[in-house]
Amino acid sequence: MGRKTVDPPEEKLYTDRAAGLKGHRAAILKEKRWNMNLIIVIPVLVSFLISVALGPVVIPFLRRLKVDQTEREEGVKSHLKKAGTPTMGGVIFLIATTVTSLFFVKDYPKIAPILFLMLGFGLIGFLDDYLKVVLHRSDGLLAWQKMLCQIVVTGIFAYYMIEVSDVSLKLLIPFSGGKAADIGWLAVPLLFIAVIGTVNGVNFTDGLDGLASSVTVMVAVFFTVAAVGRDAGIAPITCAVVGSLLGFLVFNVFPAKVFMGDTGSLALGGFVAGAAYMMNMPLFIIIVGFIYLAELLSVMLQVTYFKATHGRRLFKMSPIHHHFELCGWSETRIVAVFSIVTALLCLIALAGL
Repeated sequence: MGRKTVDPPEEKLYTDRAAGLKGHRAAILKEKRWNMNLIIVIPVLVSFLISVALGPVVIPFLRRLKVDQTEREEGVKSHLKKAGTPTMGGVIFLIATTVTSLFFVKDYPKIAPILFLMLGFGLIGFLDDYLKVVLHRSDGLLAWQKMLCQIVVTGIFAYYMIEVSDVSLKLLIPFSGGKAADIGWLAVPLLFIAVIGTVNGVNFTDGLDGLASSVTVMVAVFFTVAAVGRDAGIAPITCAVVGSLLGFLVFNVFPAKVFMGDTGSLALGGFVAGAAYMMNMPLFIIIVGFIYLAELLSVMLQVTYFKATHGRRLFKMSPIHHHFELCGWSETRIVAVFSIVTALLCLIALAGL
């Protein structure tokens, strides 16, 4: 007589399936958590450690090369005591970001154009710093030479975006619920204006101990959150910039042991513009990069007003952080306030995604 088989009750089948699904979901969540650690935690820690390790090596090396900051006599008088502090320290976080990013570039190819823009503008800044502080050519690169170099680097990036990249030049509109604007051929001149404007805005922001570093850390955190949320494929480099700048701030906070120079500030501008364009978010630079915009506009308005009024000034001094200094604000207060403003604007920008 054959053995009689009995089908399991429906409730048991349901329970087994539910348990199986729960286990599967748990495995997926565990994998996602590991991937999150891989693309966020590891780049931050690695780049931070590289920056911190490079500081004690690079700073004495720059001192031996006599790569010292020179302060203008007509500038803020309290800054004269900073003369002799090594500059070109931006190489610290540039090396840290580059080394860290290279570990991820194979799996995250969208990192490459951002890294190119960062290194391209960093090289322009390096040449300018080298001419000024090593060869003692007071003007560094002439204005037309610097602009030409910036146009060339931006042009290569624009060509990549148009002909090679699968990322369009559509503009994500803040607070529109994810809508994007296609402005056709106008996107190309806008790209040049946005990239070069951002780069020079960051450059003008670099005038106080830790100012450009602190503000840009906030901006890099914003782009990290946006990149993870939108699965943009650039989180490793945004995280690397966060970590490398935190490491650099160990030596750059007041009183600074090293300045980033144009080497660092132009590179950071390239990073901000590149990260924004790889996520169709250049319009968000106006929000999160408000400090950069304010610094840039203060210089433009000051020069225009000075020429139009034959010597009168709109601000006590530009860029605008110097105006606040001459109003009696301390360096640390300005850095704190500008960083807080940026952090709040980043939160507003996140709400507008």
